[in-house]
Amino acid sequence: MALSKVNFNSMNVTPSASKAVKFNSSNDCLETGDIGGNLVLISTQTASGSSTISFTSGIDSTYKEYQFHFIDVHPVDNSVQFLVNFRDGGTDYDATKTTILFTADHSEAGSSDGIGYVAAQDLTQSTDFQPLTINTGNRSDESCAGILHLFDPSSTTFVKNFMVRLNNYVSNNYSEDTFTAGYCNTTTAIDGAQFKFSSGNIDSGTIKLYGVL
Repeated sequence: MALSKVNFNSMNVTPSASKAVKFNSSNDCLETGDIGGNLVLISTQTASGSSTISFTSGIDSTYKEYQFHFIDVHPVDNSVQFLVNFRDGGTDYDATKTTILFTADHSEAGSSDGIGYVAAQDLTQSTDFQPLTINTGNRSDESCAGILHLFDPSSTTFVKNFMVRLNNYVSNNYSEDTFTAGYCNTTTAIDGAQFKFSSGNIDSGTIKLYGVL
């Protein structure tokens, strides 16, 4: 059996974001293509003393899952909650939600830790903003970071499930791993999302919106 060789310089594979190398029937046998699970960057917003960050486009039927990545989101005020709400048509961010929130905590002093459900931060068929952190600090090195997953937001059959996990630098020197989940109780498409703090502006931070192939 003869060994076939491929001239590297003849390969027509152009690097492309969220692409991978696939085989085809061309002369060089290769092309770039999508692979399931890859992230496609839709938009990026960077806060600078912003009262809110709103994603008003890019959430549609193109993908079955969307992700928001929060990078070093830092508040102006101290001991505040980072919040989210969703838009289900119209202009208001007021989707009806039922949610849960629990945390795992550990202090820098190593003297206190715990894990538990935080009933005061859940919602029951509410249009209010959902907390994603508790008591985020505003000192120069404090922030929160994590990922929100939103599933099949354009479905007109099912509710819109979402899950969030963030790590939060609590104002009294705790690391707080926060888990939030729930659903928008509507069969109307979710087409937008808005983020803010419970008090004061978003001093700095980046939020990226991705579609999941």
